[in-house]
Amino acid sequence: MRGYDFRPVVEADLSLIARWRGTPHVSEWWGAPSGDDEREKLDEPRIAMWIVELDGRPFAFAQDYDVHGWSPHPFSHLPPWSRGIDQYIGEADMLDQGHGSAFVRQHVERLFAAGAPAVGTDPHPSNMRARRAYEKAGFAVTSEPVDTPWGRAVLMECWSARTAP
Repeated sequence: MRGYDFRPVVEADLSLIARWRGTPHVSEWWGAPSGDDEREKLDEPRIAMWIVELDGRPFAFAQDYDVHGWSPHPFSHLPPWSRGIDQYIGEADMLDQGHGSAFVRQHVERLFAAGAPAVGTDPHPSNMRARRAYEKAGFAVTSEPVDTPWGRAVLMECWSARTAP
């Protein structure tokens, strides 16, 4: 498995994130870029945002968050310290090469090492590219399509080997 670097998002990254959000393969699922979304999250203690790099090249955005930080939340049934994740590959030339499932798996392993017992993610039911990547990274579908405060989703979970139900 290739090693990916995760560095915290800083103010200087917001223009890169806005550019990525404006690409068709990202905006289809994340909506039009606003810049304010990520800017507001910079100081939000419940969310950690990351730029994912390969060989020093930024190519993806990832975030993880406290699933118990919002109520109601579709993952509120997960144990304390569980995290939710969202991510996308921003650079189109990095799609369809296995990077999505690989960096998601690495991110999940980092969260498990930090003490998260479980990780949830909630792709749109029609986003088959993301769903396949999550399954390849170890996630299992745990719901039929549901409506969440953030849109329609299929709930998927990945459990640490030490806490699996």
